[in-house]
Amino acid sequence: MRRYLNTLYVQTEGAWLRKDGTNLVVEVDGTEKGRVPAHLLGGLVCVGRVGVSPPLLGFCCESGVTVTWLAENGRFLARAEGPVAGNVLLRREQYRRSDDRAACAALARSFVLAKTLNQRTVLRRALRDHGDGMAVEAKSAVEAAERRLTDIARRTQKDLTTDGLRGLEGEAAAAYFAVLDHLLRGDEPELRFRGRSRRPPLDPVNALLSLLYTLVTHDCRSALETFGLDPAVGFLHRDRPGRPSLALDLLEEFRPVLADRLMLSLLNRRQLGPTAFRRMENGAVLLTDEARRQVIVAFQERKQEELLHPYLQEKAPLGLMPQLQAQLLARHLRGDLDGYPPFVWR
Repeated sequence: MRRYLNTLYVQTEGAWLRKDGTNLVVEVDGTEKGRVPAHLLGGLVCVGRVGVSPPLLGFCCESGVTVTWLAENGRFLARAEGPVAGNVLLRREQYRRSDDRAACAALARSFVLAKTLNQRTVLRRALRDHGDGMAVEAKSAVEAAERRLTDIARRTQKDLTTDGLRGLEGEAAAAYFAVLDHLLRGDEPELRFRGRSRRPPLDPVNALLSLLYTLVTHDCRSALETFGLDPAVGFLHRDRPGRPSLALDLLEEFRPVLADRLMLSLLNRRQLGPTAFRRMENGAVLLTDEARRQVIVAFQERKQEELLHPYLQEKAPLGLMPQLQAQLLARHLRGDLDGYPPFVWR
């Protein structure tokens, strides 16, 4: 079992990160606020105006610690990493599969199936835990969406092209997001979900989802690179300059588990309220600095929860699951596994 390495998030405005031996040191206004041994880190994420010294940047790249910069709203800005890892033969096979229509569709099917089933699990858990407290119309709508997702999951098993599978993924997303508001139990009108909006997010729920999806994407990309896969060449998502298509493929499996469920928990438990968000002049909604810190802490805690991996039948932290899935994908591409076993949450 691979050792679980932490990701350090630094978002204090004006923080300066430097190297001291094999330690990463965080300073604010010339005062040391903390230090972390580099061997405990798998990634460093700088949010907002955070500086990194050149010696530390070089040391991180040499040590396999990926450095990522995000804007205050969680938007990806840049990334620094060391030499490309992995066997070139593995990447050649990845490119061949991506260009092979049948092989590409087979892998896309796994990603769409896992996402659909994991979305269904979010709805089933809400019905199990809070169904009795839902209004009759809301409960009926969630139950209907759960049945529709079951039907879509069945249809992914037909002989479909990649474009056909993309259509099913869109159909599942529409059914799922149409009832997501029924899973929010608060009575604040500002914290209702009225549909997905991105670039920019136009309400607090979308602002929270966008940040969480960015954090999970970072972990998925790091996992793929760890096992020598090219995060830019995917199967479900089309190739596009600057887009980490394979990382987005893997993200689909983990959106409901790592992001959607955490969003629901943070809002339903009143850990975040209307004052945790601010509206910009262009209509975009962002989290406050303190709220963003709360979300990152909750995200890290969520990743520490242990689950039984559905294929390996081993218990591991949830945060390690993208690593295990990237390893299984690499094994499939090498020919060690007949198919790619997606992560299906129970």
